[in-house]
Amino acid sequence: MNSEFGSVEASDLCQGDKPWWASSPGEALSAEYDLHRTANDSGSAMGTVAIVAPSGQSQVAPRPLRIAVLAPIAWRTPPRHYGPWELFASLLTEGLVDRGHDVTLFATADSVTTAKLVATALHGWSEGDEIEPKVAECTHIAEVFEHAEEFDIIHNGFDFLPLTYSRLVRTPVVTTIHGFSSPSIVPVYERYNATNTYVAISKADRHPALRYAATIHHGIDVDSFAVHPDPGDHLLFFGRIHPDKGTAHAIEVARRAGRRLVIAGIIQDETYYREEVEPHIDDELVRFVGPVDASSRAEVLGAAHALLHLIDFDEPFGYSVVEAMACGTPVIAYDRGSMAELIDHATTGFLVADPDEATGAVALAGAIDRELIRASAVNRFSLSGMVDRYLEVYRSVLDEAAP
Repeated sequence: MNSEFGSVEASDLCQGDKPWWASSPGEALSAEYDLHRTANDSGSAMGTVAIVAPSGQSQVAPRPLRIAVLAPIAWRTPPRHYGPWELFASLLTEGLVDRGHDVTLFATADSVTTAKLVATALHGWSEGDEIEPKVAECTHIAEVFEHAEEFDIIHNGFDFLPLTYSRLVRTPVVTTIHGFSSPSIVPVYERYNATNTYVAISKADRHPALRYAATIHHGIDVDSFAVHPDPGDHLLFFGRIHPDKGTAHAIEVARRAGRRLVIAGIIQDETYYREEVEPHIDDELVRFVGPVDASSRAEVLGAAHALLHLIDFDEPFGYSVVEAMACGTPVIAYDRGSMAELIDHATTGFLVADPDEATGAVALAGAIDRELIRASAVNRFSLSGMVDRYLEVYRSVLDEAAP
């Protein structure tokens, strides 16, 4: 079958009786996937439409934007368990759709969304050995830029590689920088600094060599979390098993505090797990439950006495931190990276410097009002607030680009 998004075999595009381009369960787009929209006759990239207010006065409202959201393809969007960048792409996409915008999500074919879905990979390359990551990523990124003229904005949530396509199209590109995996990738961002729009996810992660349009903390679906009616006395580590995330530190602090520890997350560093974590797992004092899916996150995060987030790197953001707080669970974190932006010391958790301070904070955590912790998280990290900020960025970019 030849479509405007490339030549594919029908057998490759079907999952059961639902084609892979279905934008939501039970709903399929046409095979040709016609992305034509009503022409913008306002003369600006954004456009306006006249509406009549209840008072009878005519007002001008922004026309819905045509937005392409480029997600990574390591995992499904939204992820089944781990995948923070894919989670961001999903939350942003659904929030924009809820506002009435015309959104196309470029993600894996098994992704779940209410937006239009375009995919070149059947599933995430981390979820099947038959997919070569670099090949899949190149064709995935090319797909959105080959159709750039059909969008008002391309929102890049993929990292630095899409920037190398950005000067080849006229459509503005907004890039959320999720952090810098290595100083060696910074020159790519510097090369496209003048022609792209960058958004930082925390003040701590802003690079001094780059120009940013805004700093926007991630928002979450706060309604998916709630204060647990009967939290336990155990501690929780929630994240990937890797030296950066401090799993071994959590084990040590739990031992010092005389508390049971639950460890939840994917094993990202097998050697670290085998040498520093696994020897302590006894299913009594230390229990490893593996990765936690979306339906269980609130229960696991909310049931803990406190979340131990004793990181060994300058973390740009921490979804588990704000999700725990949305459950009313206090967070004990090493004061590195963005943690001071997320946690109000002694109000929603504790910022500590070493295992001694972390151990002392465990007892203090029980005195914090969990309802107040949740209220703070709802106020500061709502999905609605995040979407508002990104729409402000989009409109600013489009206003600058208008003739």
